[in-house]
Amino acid sequence: MTLYTTMDSPLGELLLVGETSATAKGGTRLASLSMPGQKRGAVVQVGWTEDAAAFTEIVSQLRSYFDGTLTHFDIECVTSGSEFQQRVWKALEAIPYGTTLSYGDIATQIGAPRAAVRAVGTAIGANPLLVIRPCHRVIGADGALTGYAAGLERKLRLLDLERVHQPT
Repeated sequence: MTLYTTMDSPLGELLLVGETSATAKGGTRLASLSMPGQKRGAVVQVGWTEDAAAFTEIVSQLRSYFDGTLTHFDIECVTSGSEFQQRVWKALEAIPYGTTLSYGDIATQIGAPRAAVRAVGTAIGANPLLVIRPCHRVIGADGALTGYAAGLERKLRLLDLERVHQPT
């Protein structure tokens, strides 16, 4: 069964989509986190069940992240995507809070040639778990903010939030 809820955040309203899980904290495995206006963002579908209580643990972790008291999520997520996308997404999850890497760095980490930066960028753009799987931490080789499905303004806000709350 597909469940969903929304929550307010510093980035605007977030749409959380998940499914029940016997192993996930709080009983819900997250499938998608989307924002209004996001490219390829989820939209509520007929047959989905709104259930805010099912997302209590996930919402709590997101609020702690936005408050600057959580630097790493412990949320069970639905596995999706191609084998290549999964390799890229796993590399995203390993980028430490408050730091950035380039698309080329990610290509190197997953064993792809640096020339694969476009494929890496496409995989990052297909990430259904914004914020949780921190694609906002990937920047251009020259340090420029590039590509973010929810808009560069939100990417900058996330990077600024992490700089302000950098652990000491």
